Amino acid sequence: MSKKALRRIADALERMSPPPAAAPDFTQAAAFVWHPDPDRLVPVPQVNRMPVELLIGVNRARDTLMANTAQFAAGMPANNALLWGARGMGKSSLVKAVHGALQADYPQLKVVEVQREDLPSIGRCLNMLRGASERFIMFCDDLSFGHDDAHYKSLKAVLDGGIEGRPENVVLYATSNRRHLMPRDMIENERSSAISPSEAVEEKVSLSDRFGLWLGFHPCDQDDYLAMIRGYCDAYGVDIDADTLRAEAIEWQATRGSRSGRVAWQYFTDLAGRRGVRLS
Repeated sequence: MSKKALRRIADALERMSPPPAAAPDFTQAAAFVWHPDPDRLVPVPQVNRMPVELLIGVNRARDTLMANTAQFAAGMPANNALLWGARGMGKSSLVKAVHGALQADYPQLKVVEVQREDLPSIGRCLNMLRGASERFIMFCDDLSFGHDDAHYKSLKAVLDGGIEGRPENVVLYATSNRRHLMPRDMIENERSSAISPSEAVEEKVSLSDRFGLWLGFHPCDQDDYLAMIRGYCDAYGVDIDADTLRAEAIEWQATRGSRSGRVAWQYFTDLAGRRGVRLS
């Protein structure tokens, strides 16, 4: 085969396997979203979050996550964190709020959001972050795994890092409604039907054990629910008397059949709209 033919083949192979994507300029934003195929980190000009002081009823989780994140931002050892529990109680809001609260003191602290369905490409994202001078919170929201879902294996690349090890400048924060990241019936089914029940469950359940911090979120009581709304009113300048707020807020939660931070914010959004107050 001639040298010219070999060159054409080499050029074709190079086009089929492009070089790894270059890391972006991390100074252009505080947060990025990972998108694979083609691999890229897209900057987020403005993060959708609220001040950490407006998150009511999660004081212990807030203080623990704040301390862990500050350690990490300062270059000290820190744990991966799993925020699990009741829906709508501020798990993802807390991650974003803690990052926002520390930004002034630690401008090198960045957030990289990764979607669950993009976990198979997580190794390539880590390689893009490895060696950068910035510190990265890799954030995976609403993380869970179902039957025959092998995405959890990709997550171990972040938690354990394989032979290379997890980059020293990356920590993983994930939120989930499930403590063990999978439905209880799935765990019970595998225990009852597997030849070796303990081994069948161990591989998947042990994934949550790789998070050094487990922060539980539980349904709020009525006092906390009302305090959340009052805090929003005070922060955004919505004037409403206590009796009216209480009556409307309780009716709002009754129509939805649940009480949570999310429901409190939804009522407040409606209230602010009726009072002509902009939230942006």
